[in-house]
Amino acid sequence: MIAQILVVDDDPIQRRLLKNAVERYGHSAHLAENGLVALEFLKRTAVDVNVIVLDLMMPEMDGLTFLSAIRELGIETPVIVQTGQGSIDSVVQAMRAGAFDFVVKPVSPERIAASVANALKLDQKESRARAGRRQRPGAVGFGDIVSASPDMLRVIDLAQRAAHSNIPVVLEGESGVGKEMIARAIQSNGDRAGKPFITVNCGAIPHNLVESILFGHEKGAFTGASEKHTGKFVEADGGTLFLDEIGDLPLDVQVKLLRAVQQGEIETVGAAKVQKVNVRLISATNKDLIEEVRAGRFREDLYYRLNVFPITIPALRRRKEDIPHLARVFAERFSTEQKLPKTLTVGPSALALLTAYDWPGNIRQLENAVFRAVVLAEGDELTDADFPQIAAQVPEFHSAELVATAVAPPPSFVADRAVREALAESPVFANSERARIGKPDPKAMLAAAYPTADNIIISTDEAGEVRKLADVEEELIRFALKFYRGQMSQVARKLGIGRSTLYRKLKDYGIDPDDPLREAA
Repeated sequence: MIAQILVVDDDPIQRRLLKNAVERYGHSAHLAENGLVALEFLKRTAVDVNVIVLDLMMPEMDGLTFLSAIRELGIETPVIVQTGQGSIDSVVQAMRAGAFDFVVKPVSPERIAASVANALKLDQKESRARAGRRQRPGAVGFGDIVSASPDMLRVIDLAQRAAHSNIPVVLEGESGVGKEMIARAIQSNGDRAGKPFITVNCGAIPHNLVESILFGHEKGAFTGASEKHTGKFVEADGGTLFLDEIGDLPLDVQVKLLRAVQQGEIETVGAAKVQKVNVRLISATNKDLIEEVRAGRFREDLYYRLNVFPITIPALRRRKEDIPHLARVFAERFSTEQKLPKTLTVGPSALALLTAYDWPGNIRQLENAVFRAVVLAEGDELTDADFPQIAAQVPEFHSAELVATAVAPPPSFVADRAVREALAESPVFANSERARIGKPDPKAMLAAAYPTADNIIISTDEAGEVRKLADVEEELIRFALKFYRGQMSQVARKLGIGRSTLYRKLKDYGIDPDDPLREAA
């Protein structure tokens, strides 16, 4: 599909790079140097723009203002925003404003192409068509793996290479990152597609039954063996055996597994002879296997037999670019499964909240959160209110929302003279000059509404003007020192600066590192 892509960026070099990247993948690029020009282009052009790539920091009209303007015009074109390193706050604001995806500068051609492809293929009609084209129930292809992050695209590339051979693969990563889905995609895209795919969770089987379940047993082989049992290796013959949490295998079973890997032979419990099997082995673990080897809990010879082609799958918090795409896919899937009359969409506030959260349970936790939200949703769109358990763990999300409200109150807030006079007597309008002109003091408003909200940094001064950057930076450093109890390495890491830079700023602002701790005490 040749898509029409609108690139909005005030940097001519960046515009040219993005144009080349877009055109390299067969799309057509249209350029605008700021939000105002882009807005005029959308109003007047007859071109049906499919995707907008938008810089957030631009003169005349910045990215967030542009997002607000196109939504007011009813333009629903997916918008991919560009943001700087570590600026998660900008990402949250952009998602709340309706952005579809974000990329971190400097962006590679492959990353922007992947993001554009996701914006195009996640259209609901195309998603339904793709679901209808699946050849086999349960079959998973690499096209079903939703991702836009460079790290995950690298994982997919490695897995695609592994699919074309029978090389043993070890998938490493935290629980819930999607190791089994990658394993199924490897099976579905190789020579063993359509053959058995057998899954064994080694950590969920009692140790005294692992050998029997993997290799099978003959009738009467041990007490309670009243019938012959076919093991998982035999069930997977000709196909793939996926050993999840292989680091939990007992050492005595590891010896037999080594023989199966080396010689393609298994020994059924109670049998008089060995049996040949032809099995593609894919293993997965959330442990560091080399550390298990050093600790004597995993055989070194088995480790080197299995760990021929390791693939490490990053945690979801390391690839936040994927969260909006996954949330939309889950919402659509669960809407269909719950037989809802209309597919639920994921609103900007929900996307902002989900992107701000770190997801310790990874994709599995996100999937369950969206499932719960879909089941309990009352409207046609999921909002942050549909994820109360997540919102409770991201207090800064609502703090930012409150600051935005306080900094920019609606005009009608103090329009009535009687209201102004009443407010002037309130502690919220403690400053007499602000009371006279009818402007609320943001810091006082927050203090009155949230007496314990000491982690809020106000953006305007008492005169209603934007505060100096140095003042805000000093306040943030003081708060970080207090929040992390003077742990300088932690403070520097969370602020996104080096320790030497942190110490220099402490000297510049005359901050004693122990001051915030004394205040806290």
